[in-house]
Amino acid sequence: MTTDPLAPLLALADVADAVEQARIRFDTALGHRALRRHGGQVAAEVSLRSAVASAALEGRVHEREAVRAGTVTDPVLQGALRVAGALPGLSDRWPRAPRQVLAKLHVLASRDVVGAAELGRPVEDPVVSARLDALVGLVAGGTKVPPLVLAAVVHGELLNLRPFAGPSGVVARGAARLVLLSSGFDPRGLLAIDVGHREREPEYVGGAGAFATGTPDGLRSWLRHYMAAVEMGADQLTEIGDEVLAAS
Repeated sequence: MTTDPLAPLLALADVADAVEQARIRFDTALGHRALRRHGGQVAAEVSLRSAVASAALEGRVHEREAVRAGTVTDPVLQGALRVAGALPGLSDRWPRAPRQVLAKLHVLASRDVVGAAELGRPVEDPVVSARLDALVGLVAGGTKVPPLVLAAVVHGELLNLRPFAGPSGVVARGAARLVLLSSGFDPRGLLAIDVGHREREPEYVGGAGAFATGTPDGLRSWLRHYMAAVEMGADQLTEIGDEVLAAS
């Protein structure tokens, strides 16, 4: 029997409990009554806020209302909006053809940021290529860990590898959200986890650096941050639901 390469992550101190707590927090948020009648409106707002947060994590900070009004032309922000909008339509393809979907995410994220010849093409580096092969193998069924753990690994590895030119963080965050959509954990794209990353930006940056070390403590640090960001994303869903109900 082949050993699951990610299974040891759940044995790290406090990680399994943090994953379960994050799952429960999101499950609770999914019970919000706004989702029964205004689910599409809530999902659209989650998508907008996620894109604004993702662009901000690339150093492109913009006011949400200015983005909503369509007055922000920053290409990184526009790329983050394109990625966020495309995720539902890519979720079915993601586990079947993750490499092609990553290329698509890069095209969406980096149009008008990098040259046309670089769009959708990973950097030419044998180490990056080998690790990308391993990562897409995990996405395509190479692990049975909970979706939150796989999403955290996909996110952390893509941040570390930077396999594409330009705003590769937007690609990493989009790919991580695709894990949650395609696995059925968050099929409607309601978890605003990127807002959680943005609100915990020092921990996000520190955790990503710790993940890159590959040590048990480093991996634990990233996973603990990730689950905290999931909880904040769940709280953001509740906040959006309250706002939608108040306005209806």
